[in-house]
Amino acid sequence: MDLLLWRHAEAVDGVPDITRELTERGQRQAQKMASWLAEHGPKRLRVLASPTLRTRQTAAALGRDFEVTPLIGPTGGVANLLAASGWPEGRGACLLVGHQPGLGRLAALLLAGQEADWTIKKGALWWFTNRVREGETQTVLRCVLPPDLL
Repeated sequence: MDLLLWRHAEAVDGVPDITRELTERGQRQAQKMASWLAEHGPKRLRVLASPTLRTRQTAAALGRDFEVTPLIGPTGGVANLLAASGWPEGRGACLLVGHQPGLGRLAALLLAGQEADWTIKKGALWWFTNRVREGETQTVLRCVLPPDLL
C-alpha cells in the first residue's frame, strides 16, 4: 500500500478555523503539488480530505473526486488517520489531505515506531510505501517534497 500525507497549503489566519481559505500563495502551492502528483504520483489514488475549507481547496487542485471525512480533521489523531486510510493492510494508494499535528505524528510513527511532534511544512507531501521483505513488514519513505522545491 502507498500512503501519501499532504498538509494543506498556506491559509489565511482567522476564525472560525473551519472556514479559513487558502491564500494566493497557498493556491499556487496546491496547484504545483497537484501537477507534480499528476505526473509522478500513483495513477489510482483514493483521496481523503479534512472537512475544513483549506484542505478541501488543497485537494480540489488535483481536479479529481475526493472524499471528505472528519476522521482526518484538525483534531484527528493518528488512530483516526490510520483508520481512514486503511494503512497498512489496504490496497492501492491513499492520499490524506490534512493537518498538523496529526500528519506529523503519523509520519513519526511510520518512520520511528512511535508518535512524536514532527512538523510537516504547509503544502508539503510525504509518501510512504508498505512492503514485505523476507517475511518482515517494512515502511519505506519514498518522497518528502515541500512546495517551494517545485
